[in-house]
Amino acid sequence: MSKLVMTVAAAALVGLAGQAQAQEKLKVGIVTTLSGPPAVLGQQLRNGFQLAVKNMGGKLGGRDVELIVQDDELKPDVAVSKARALVDRDKVDFVVGPIFSNILIAIMKPVTDTGTILISPNAGTSNFAGKDCNANFFVTSYQNDQNHEVMGKYAQDAGMKKVFIMAPNYQAGKDSLAGFKRYFKGEVADEVYVPLGQLDYSAELSRIAASNSDAVFVFLPGGMGVNFVKQFRQAGLADKVKFLSAFTVDESTLPAQQDAALGFFGGANWAPNLDNPQNKKFVADYEKEYNAVPATYAFQAYDAALLIDSALKATKGNTSDKNALRAALKKADFASLRGNFKFNTNNYPIQDFYQVKVVKRADGKFQTEIDKKVFADYTDPHVKECPLK
Repeated sequence: MSKLVMTVAAAALVGLAGQAQAQEKLKVGIVTTLSGPPAVLGQQLRNGFQLAVKNMGGKLGGRDVELIVQDDELKPDVAVSKARALVDRDKVDFVVGPIFSNILIAIMKPVTDTGTILISPNAGTSNFAGKDCNANFFVTSYQNDQNHEVMGKYAQDAGMKKVFIMAPNYQAGKDSLAGFKRYFKGEVADEVYVPLGQLDYSAELSRIAASNSDAVFVFLPGGMGVNFVKQFRQAGLADKVKFLSAFTVDESTLPAQQDAALGFFGGANWAPNLDNPQNKKFVADYEKEYNAVPATYAFQAYDAALLIDSALKATKGNTSDKNALRAALKKADFASLRGNFKFNTNNYPIQDFYQVKVVKRADGKFQTEIDKKVFADYTDPHVKECPLK
């Protein structure tokens, strides 16, 4: 058989494989936290992805979608077991998740070592942005440091002299405080790490009151943030100490915090009032579907679905050619809900970041709104250590 005939035959086989895949359902495994107080975050992730699939007629890249949703229970060993089942038993084409960085660290190797693409719509640890970056790993959220850097820059620019900082004792917490300190050059009154899931902050609030700080900066997601904000307000500190945060006052926690969070600041890559047509439609669709205001966890998951759709359109539904699939994902050829978005060489986004503020809407619901843009087309600080090109 001549070389030309062999090449044509091989091309035909690839074409047939793509056609066969187009007839099969695209399997997407979602790994997210759906147990305990942090479940509200995981539900937003799941809901955002499901809404995107629904709005695209139940298809991604022309293929009908089968979603397999797994609760990681915020336990790394459980997450590993469920991620392996998705890859080995269910033969998913993509794994989307998780919420928490300790879960991401646990499932990274079991998923990506098989050649399966892992897309994180939330967790974005510094190590995977830098020296441990992975060609099979894409992030539609941020690098963990970045939202916290927004608040560090705000504190620095506002001339604050002393800030008390606090986060949970796991990788995202360490990244968050490192991010804040990257831009804030004043005095850190105290740097406190609390157990992940802590709900009583009486001891920490006493330390904050005694520190005579200009501000407190906290990263306390989910139920942690709900309790801290209420206790901070009840302790009478809101009138004495400026409240700065990330993932502490957002659309996942505000339904429980309500007036206690009014006027508090956060750092974010998005807000529900971001003014572009695709985001306005998304927010309206989400509120209609789930009777709740979407948070970043939902929009970033929605973008993850748009990313997959754009890549499969480029590969004509084919997921078997991993090089072509990775190249198509890297192009990020879709209209992100946040507007400006592209991937850096480490497969983390280059995007804008904002200072946001908690407000009460005319309909009585609470949301964050953009106060001002702090960083434009912002690149994470760890990309220089990533060997990917």
